[in-house]
Amino acid sequence: MPKIKTHKGAAARFKVTGTGKLRRMKGNRSHLKRKKSAKVKRQFSDSLAVSKGDEKRVKRLLVL
Repeated sequence: MPKIKTHKGAAARFKVTGTGKLRRMKGNRSHLKRKKSAKVKRQFSDSLAVSKGDEKRVKRLLVL
């Protein structure tokens, strides 16, 4: 039985914390920044926890 490969697209988008939680960044942050307020652009720099419903799927992609 071969090893299961990590999904590299998911590995670039999700990070695992030291306690095993999954973190993600917000979308819609890469372009059209002139019309976005400073508050919105500042909020893009924060990472969020992955929702409970998606955790199982993401862990399978990351082979955890």
